[in-house]
Amino acid sequence: MKILGISAYYHDSAACLISDGKIIAAAQEERFSRKKADSRFPERAIHYCLKEAQISLGDIDYVTFYDKPLIKFERLLETYLAYAPSGFRSFVASMPIWLKDKLFLKNTLKRELGKIGDVPKLLFASHHGSHAASAFFPSPYRRAAILCLDGVGEWATTSAWKGSENKLELLWELDFPHSLGLLYSAFTYYCGFKVNSGEYKLMGLAPYGEAKYVDVILKKLVDLKDDGTFRLNMSYFDFATGFKMTNSKFDQLFGGIPRKMEAVLTQKEMDLARSIQVVTEEIMLRLARTLKKETGEENLCLAGGVALNCVANGRILKEKIFKNIWIQPAAGDAGGAMGAAFSTWYEFLKNERNKIDEKEDEMKGSFLGPSYSEKEILDFLQDKKIPFEKFDEEKVVDLIADGNVLGYFQGRMEWGPRALCARSIIGDARNKKMQSKMNLKIKYRESFRPFAPVVLAEDVGDYFEIDRESPYMLLVADVKENLRIEMTEDQKKLFGIEKLNIPRSTLPAITHVDYSARLQTVHKETNPSFHSLMTKFKEKTGCAVLVNTSFNVRGEPIVCSPEDAYRCFMRTEIDYLVLGDFLLDKKNQPVMGKSEAWKKEFELD
Repeated sequence: MKILGISAYYHDSAACLISDGKIIAAAQEERFSRKKADSRFPERAIHYCLKEAQISLGDIDYVTFYDKPLIKFERLLETYLAYAPSGFRSFVASMPIWLKDKLFLKNTLKRELGKIGDVPKLLFASHHGSHAASAFFPSPYRRAAILCLDGVGEWATTSAWKGSENKLELLWELDFPHSLGLLYSAFTYYCGFKVNSGEYKLMGLAPYGEAKYVDVILKKLVDLKDDGTFRLNMSYFDFATGFKMTNSKFDQLFGGIPRKMEAVLTQKEMDLARSIQVVTEEIMLRLARTLKKETGEENLCLAGGVALNCVANGRILKEKIFKNIWIQPAAGDAGGAMGAAFSTWYEFLKNERNKIDEKEDEMKGSFLGPSYSEKEILDFLQDKKIPFEKFDEEKVVDLIADGNVLGYFQGRMEWGPRALCARSIIGDARNKKMQSKMNLKIKYRESFRPFAPVVLAEDVGDYFEIDRESPYMLLVADVKENLRIEMTEDQKKLFGIEKLNIPRSTLPAITHVDYSARLQTVHKETNPSFHSLMTKFKEKTGCAVLVNTSFNVRGEPIVCSPEDAYRCFMRTEIDYLVLGDFLLDKKNQPVMGKSEAWKKEFELD
C-alpha cells in the first residue's frame, strides 16, 4: 500500500511517499522550484516521489494533507472576535486567500492532483498530529514521550504525546496565541531578521551577547510556570491582530524600534538574542522534565519548528532528562508531509510497526531526495562543454588539506533544512581563515554565523563533549577541553562581535565563541562515499573533522540538480566541485570565452 503525504500553502511545502510503512522518497518543493521556502502546491516534489517509486498517481492508495484547514479557519475567526476591532485590517487582508484556496482546500487539492493523474482517496491529519507522527514513527523507539513545538498549527502551539508501537496518545496541548515559536520569531523580527528563516541567525548570534533581558522577558512578556507551561502577555505583540510580530509597547520595553534588515548589528541585538535563547532553553527544559515525570518514558522524540533549535536540544541531552533523544530531521512544516503519511499508515489503517532496530531509525540517513546517475551528470557536462576530470579521492583529500573549498554533490539529496554531505560545501576545520572565507566569499552571509563540523561517527568522542551520534546536525555540544584555546586577559575584555576572529580551539573554523559546535556525525552505513573521503583525510592529517555547510548561497535553497550545483559553483569563490564521479577545477572553467547565451543560461553575468 502506497501513501503520499503532502504539506503546502503555509510555508515549506513538501511531499513524502511511503510504501507498506517504509519511506521511499521525500523532498521539499523549494529544491525544484528554486524559490526559498516555497509554499505552493508541491507539484514538482510529488512528481519526483512518483518517479522514484516508478509509479503514477493512480497507483497511490491515499493522499494525506498535514493540516485541517476548517479548524484553522475557526481559529482565525475566533481570534478576530477576541481582539475585535483591532484585528480587522489583517482579517480583511487574509479573507480573499482563505475564500479562494484554503477554506475549500479539499477541492483545491483535488484540482491540483488532477493535473498529475487520477486522484486517490484524500485524507486530512491534524497539524500537531502530523508533527508527532513524523517524530515517533520513523524513530528507533517502540515507546517514547513526544514533544511538538512550533508557531501554530490549527490551534495548538505546543503539544505533548505518548507513543507506543503504532499508537499516539495526545496528553495535553497549549493553544494559540501562547506560542514559544512565535515568541522566538518576535525577537527574530525585532532584531532585524526574516521570520521563518532568520531564527537560525538569532541562535547563532546568541553566544556573542549577555543574557541581560531574561528577567524583563519573564516579568513582562512570558508568565512561565514550573511545569514549563506559559502564557504570553499579548499587549506586547501584534501577530494575532496585525501585520507585524511586535508593537510599539514592545519597542518601548526594549528601548527602540526594530532593527532594519541589513543594518549594523549592535550589542543590543546580541544581548536580546542571548536572552531569548536562554528563555527558550528554560521553557523546553521544564517541559521535558514535566513530560518525563508524566510518562516515565526513557526516550524523547521532538518535532515542530522549535525542535530545530539545536542548542536547546543539546541542553535537554546534557541535562540527562531522558536516556535517549531523537529529532525529526525535517522538524518544520515540511516534515508534516512525512507525519501525515505515517499517521495514515499506523493510526488510520492500524498497521503494526515495522521491525525496529533501536540503533538505527527509518530515515536512511535522511538521504531521501533525487540522485543523478554517472551518465546523467556526464551528459550534462558534455552538453554544456564543461571541463572536468575523473573524481580521485586522494586528490580531493589533498585539495581540502591545502585549504581549498569544495562543493560536494553526491548521491541522494537530503531531506530537511540541513546539508548532510550530499549537497554540501566542505573545507578544512583546522584552517583559521576558513570561516570568514566561506561566509563572505561563498555564502555571502553575515560574518558572525558559525559553521558546523562533520566528524566520523566512530571518533566523535575524541573531539566533542557528547556520548552519542548526531547524524542530522540537530545537537550542539562543546569542543573537548584539550582542544580549546583559552583567551588571554585582554581578549576576555572584548565584547560581542569583537570575539569573532579569535581562535577558540585547534579547530577554529567550526568552534563558536562559546566553545560549542552544531555537529554532524557521518556514518559508513548511510553515506559510504563521504565516510571514505573523511577516513582518507584522517589518515593524511590525523584529523577526523571537516567543515560542512549547505551547498547554496544566501537566500537560495540547497542545490538539487547538477545544473544547480554548477551555477552555485560558478557564482561563488568555491575552488573545486565534486559532481558525482567527476571533479571540476574553477581555474579550468572558461567563463570569459563562452557566449552571452551560455552566461545568461547559468546566470553568470
